[in-house]
Amino acid sequence: MALATKAEKPEKAEKAEKTTGGDPIAEKKKALMLTLEKLDKAFGKGTVMKLSDQKVNDIPAISTGSLSLDIALGIGGLPRGRVVEIYGPESSGKTTLTMHAIAEAQKAGGTAAFIDAEHAFDPSYARKLGIDVDNLLIAQPDNGEQALEIADQLISSGAIDIIVIDSVAALVPKGELEGDMGDSKVGLHARLMSQALRKLTGTINKTNCLCIFINQLREKIGVMFGSPETTTGGNALKFYASVRLDIRRIGQIKEDKDNVTGNRTKVKV
Repeated sequence: MALATKAEKPEKAEKAEKTTGGDPIAEKKKALMLTLEKLDKAFGKGTVMKLSDQKVNDIPAISTGSLSLDIALGIGGLPRGRVVEIYGPESSGKTTLTMHAIAEAQKAGGTAAFIDAEHAFDPSYARKLGIDVDNLLIAQPDNGEQALEIADQLISSGAIDIIVIDSVAALVPKGELEGDMGDSKVGLHARLMSQALRKLTGTINKTNCLCIFINQLREKIGVMFGSPETTTGGNALKFYASVRLDIRRIGQIKEDKDNVTGNRTKVKV
């Protein structure tokens, strides 16, 4: 009798494994399928999918107007549906580069907008660079919040192909404007940029709009090693930007000794 009971024990154990256990990989797949079905019902079909489920297209781009820079960027220009930051010293060609991109977008039938926070837009210069000024949307906001709200609504419309914000340094928070000269408003500008980019990035991607932020350089005090240069508006833009272009003027283009017709620039991608 003792031998019979010993032989029966492994059989019972096998039956228990079949009823309570099973293939763990198959169970994981089943659980995943159920979760995906729930997500589709809650948020719409295709909320979570495998890359193999749909064709992955190349990222569309808008040309910068410079063949060598388009090649350096790798996709033939600045990527649509992304945030781009262009920064550099004064008079290095930051705004000029963005104007060339606007002109290229308009030539392709696109709609462009220019948020002129610096209040320094020159229509005659823009026209010389090939921009259709009559059809260019331009805004000159009173403060940083207003500028970014205008940008958000224009991008959300889905009708804008390229929008330029000139510049981050000029996006003065309302709280700073309402205060007195010399008042310390620590972190207001960085907080404004961080909040705006959290809100804008998803909309920019969905509407396939190219959003370019022009930024200025400042110098950090007391830096002994490394570059003391930094951009304004905190660190948020550095993280959210898919492409950052560092543009520097390296020389002048002259027809003769006294007649300067342009500048030679170097762009670091």
